[in-house]
Amino acid sequence: MKVTRVVAGAAVAAAVLVSLNATGAPAAPVASVAPVAAAGQDAAVQGGNADTLRALAKRAGLKIGTAVDMSALNNDATYKDRVAAEFNSVTAENVMKWSEIEPTRGVLNFGPADQLVAFAKANGQSVRGHTLLWHSQLPGWLTEGVASGDIDSAELRQLLKQHVFDVAGHFRGKIYQWDVANEVIDDNGQLRDTIWLQKLGPGYIADVFRWAHQADPKAKLYINDYNVEGLNAKADAYYELVKQLKADRVPIHGFGMQGHLGVQFGFDGRALQNVQRFEALGLETSFTEVDVRMLMPADNPKLHAQANGYSILLRACLLAKKCTSFTVWGFTDKYSWVPGFFTGQGAANLLDENFGQKPAYQAVKETLALAG
Repeated sequence: MKVTRVVAGAAVAAAVLVSLNATGAPAAPVASVAPVAAAGQDAAVQGGNADTLRALAKRAGLKIGTAVDMSALNNDATYKDRVAAEFNSVTAENVMKWSEIEPTRGVLNFGPADQLVAFAKANGQSVRGHTLLWHSQLPGWLTEGVASGDIDSAELRQLLKQHVFDVAGHFRGKIYQWDVANEVIDDNGQLRDTIWLQKLGPGYIADVFRWAHQADPKAKLYINDYNVEGLNAKADAYYELVKQLKADRVPIHGFGMQGHLGVQFGFDGRALQNVQRFEALGLETSFTEVDVRMLMPADNPKLHAQANGYSILLRACLLAKKCTSFTVWGFTDKYSWVPGFFTGQGAANLLDENFGQKPAYQAVKETLALAG
């Protein structure tokens, strides 16, 4: 059943919707978020609580998701409880990537990914698949084989096809959205110079979508990238690529905007327009990996700016007609990927390292409550 979302309140309806400024230059002003509670400890969440994010998202007709760290899920009871209580969608942070599925050529390891799918089923959650094709986190035997010339273009194409059929086929009927092609355009709006482009040519993008559709005809198939939340050269390039794929009758169903933002860069105000133009091409949309990092140490102004960043993208999704899911890339700073990749930055998630609620959590909750 389709749920009509109504975002109540003049402040919400008039909010400026923004994305990360790709250049890091000063950005257009944004609407402020109403003051929210300061960060602090919160009580353990009980399953079925009508005040959880998943309960509020259900009322708003939206899937609210998180990327899941399987080591944390298996070893941290609080983390496990919060994943189950707060979210109605989960994404494998790493265990569905090629390097994890097939670390040794011809030997497939679906165990951790199967465990996540079983966890989701037990907790009434949907699963986003991430990712069938990427230039990163490839198994060493593949990249080394290509570099040495032991794997030529014809064999590489066959290996990619087999990988798509192996993985999408294994999870057939269990994944509601697949990130089929991830980060295929660079920050200058050109096709990214990867082994896929070098060895297979630009047609590889259409190929992986056709193969994925054959392997799992009911899954929604996404093209996904970072720094495409607003209107910029990279988002424009994706718009043209999707138009061409649609014209070529390629089975592409969704555009995924990762939403990795940074408080220090400011925000530009055109996320809704961007979402709407992709929906006008016949696609559904989703925010797939949202987090909002900051220069450390964190302080109250940064935390409230972070809350604004989260709610801005969520409002864009709620105001759009075909935005179906909003996924955060981890929900607690305890297990964030950010400090390991961005020196001197962190505190990017909704909850702090002790699972205490930050202003961002409250802002997301309040935005969902208004929409519901």
